[in-house]
Formats: sequence, structure tokens, C-alpha cells
Amino acid sequence: MPELPEVETLVRELRPHLVGRRIQRVVLYAPRSVATPSPAAFVRRLQGQTVREVRRRGKFLWFVLDRGAWLVHLKMTGRLFLREDPAPDPHARADFFLDDGRVLRFSDVRRFGRLYWVPDPAPVLGGLGPEPLDPAFGPEALAERLKGRRGRLKALLLDQRVIAGVGNIYADEALWRARLHPQRRADRLTPAEIRCLWRGLREALAAGLRHHGTTVQWYRRADGTAGEHQHYLRVYGRAGRPCPRCGTPIERLRIQGRSTYLCPFCQPLV
Repeated sequence: MPELPEVETLVRELRPHLVGRRIQRVVLYAPRSVATPSPAAFVRRLQGQTVREVRRRGKFLWFVLDRGAWLVHLKMTGRLFLREDPAPDPHARADFFLDDGRVLRFSDVRRFGRLYWVPDPAPVLGGLGPEPLDPAFGPEALAERLKGRRGRLKALLLDQRVIAGVGNIYADEALWRARLHPQRRADRLTPAEIRCLWRGLREALAAGLRHHGTTVQWYRRADGTAGEHQHYLRVYGRAGRPCPRCGTPIERLRIQGRSTYLCPFCQPLV
């Protein structure tokens, strides 16, 4: 599933092409992709509107319109990319025809992605935790989010109510950077370990953003090309390969049904 760096990459790449553009027509091929309102109302609400801003909140793309907000959650296989024409695509779920002749296409192989039009995004986005790359999100803010929580670190990092935008890849990368085992209990971290986790989160996410996201399978940038961060991952997907820090073979565990990668030497369960 695209995470913060992938969604932010899309936002940055789409912003200069979409801000100020008018959505002339919407063709919806998969009504079930619309979460709210009804599919017919979704089309009516978007047609004729101008995109005023392109933002991100957690893993959501957020298009500020003349009236209301258009939200997109890509889920596992969703893609948004610009095309000069609506060429045939068996996985196309919606086409948004712009006033400059181009088409913004939403494609989704697994059909899990969701489209929203809402008068106010707060009911959809309001439950998300803080943004980990926000300058105001320091070690103290992370400590406050983890305070009194007995949960395991990996599960808490994946909980969008605790911190927004982190998923499986960057949780593993952040924990490796912080030298923390994914199954450590949050309420047993020392202040120094919380600072290491905060730094690891920011470094892992910033690296993914610097390389335009991680393409393991489905994610693509706004022009349809792959990201590059998969070539720079430290532990994710590297089971059996040497840890880049100590040389110990990376291990793969299953935690809550998710593949989890770690170095057993650098990240002991203490």
C-alpha cells in the first residue's frame, strides 16, 4: 500500500498540473470505488469544479475544490496518473477530464481504492494522528502519543490514529534505524529510545520521499514510472541478506499477518 512518501510524491508531482484546472467531465467505470456520496452524486459534485489546492493527509490525497473536498485513498493497488488521452485500460476505475485536454486517471487492479467527495474533510480525516514529518512533531510529541500504551511498536506505528502515513515498509525501516525490535512494548521505551525512534521515522520517511517512493509491485508516480527507493531499503524485503550495519542476515517474521523484516543483532528483543 502506498505510504506517506509515495502519496506525498504524487501530491508534489500532480500539484503543478492540477491547481487551477477545471474538471470538465467525470467518467466513472467502477461505481463501487466511490465511498461517499452516491456514485451519481460524486460525478455531479466534481464536474465543473476547479482544483484550488492539492494536499496530503496521512495516506489520503486531498484535492481542495471550489466547493468541498475530493479525497482519494489508493489502498493497495490504486494509481493516479495524467494521460493525454483515455487509452483503453482494463483496470481504469474513473477518468477525470481536465480543461486543458488531459485526463487524470484512477486505475486500481484490486478495486480496494476509494474516492470521496465531502463538503468538509474532517469526518474522514479527523481521526488521523499527527504527521511524522511535521516540524511541530518532535520527540516529545511522539512520547505523548506512546504514553501509557502497552502495544507493540510495529502495531502502533501502523495504527493511523497514533501516527498518520506510516505503513509496513517504513515502519520496518524506521525500527531498524532506531535499533528497536518491532515487538518491543511502547510503555517500556526509555526517553533515549523514543528519541531514536523519532529520528528513525523521520529519516526513513525522508529517504523514501527523496527517492520518489518505493515500488515493490503496484505503486507508480504521476507519470507512470516507478519510484526508486526500493534500491535503497535497509531491511524491508531483504531476508537472508546481510544487515548493512553489522552484516548479520536479515530475518523475516510474521507479526499480525504482516511480513516484518529486522536484524536480530541490531534489534534485540530486550
